[in-house]
Formats: sequence, C-alpha cells, structure tokens
Amino acid sequence: MEARIKFEDANKGAMDGLFKTGMYVKKSGLDPLLQELIKFRASQINDCAFCLDMHWKDAIHLGEDPQRLYSLSAWRECPYYSEAERAVLAYTEEATAMNVSDETFNNLAKHFSKAQIVDITLAVVTINSWNMLNRAFHTVPGGYVVGSLG
Repeated sequence: MEARIKFEDANKGAMDGLFKTGMYVKKSGLDPLLQELIKFRASQINDCAFCLDMHWKDAIHLGEDPQRLYSLSAWRECPYYSEAERAVLAYTEEATAMNVSDETFNNLAKHFSKAQIVDITLAVVTINSWNMLNRAFHTVPGGYVVGSLG
C-alpha cells in the first residue's frame, strides 16, 4: 500500500482544528482509557487500519487489557466492560452511523453529565474525521510510535 496523500503535503494549518479538538478532548477529564475505547471502536466500524494500529498501541501503553481491545467488536457479549463503558460504546456506534436513538442517549445520560456527553460526542466526531482522512488518503498503518502524533 502506498499513501495517496501524506499529511505533510497538506497546506500548513489544514489539520489544526482537528488537532485542537483532539487536545481539548484529551484534557477534558474523560478517562483516557475510555477515550481509547471510543477511538478504537469507531476505527473498527470505519475499517481504518492506521487508526486501529495507533489506538491499539496507545491503549496498551495506557494499561488497557489486550483482551478488551480484541473483543471490542463483540462488547455486548463480553462481561468485562462496565455499564458506563457499554453506554459509551453503544453511543459511539450510533453516533458514528449518525443515528442516535433516545434509548441510547438516555442510557448514556444515566452515567455522564451533559458536559461529559458533549466531550464524548467530540471524541466520536474527531476520530470519525481522522478515520475518513486516513481512509481517503490511504495512510499506511504499522509505523505509528506511541506519542509521536501528540
């Protein structure tokens, strides 16, 4: 595989908004491992190999259990996700499909404040944007080093 476009080929500042939103979410107070579950699940849905490689490595670096990552696409059948995580995963899936049901939203609201739901939504929006860019540009997976992209 060869990249169609490398990010360094973009105009200066083209990705600044996504990086700024990503940094906001990173510092928002949401659990970093929860953020990685969001990123990993959305990247599975979107078949983004670069992001799967990146967020696997980031999650493991943060101490995530590999079992929880390789089972994530079947989270409904696994006993090792909390009720709050399950609410976030359902929300991530539906928000990625741009069709969040009242039931899913209300379940999320049992575990998180409105401000936290905004932050969770921004996490979903941001990773979906990165997934789209990396898929469209054919960003080559495998070479990501933890911490190299902020």
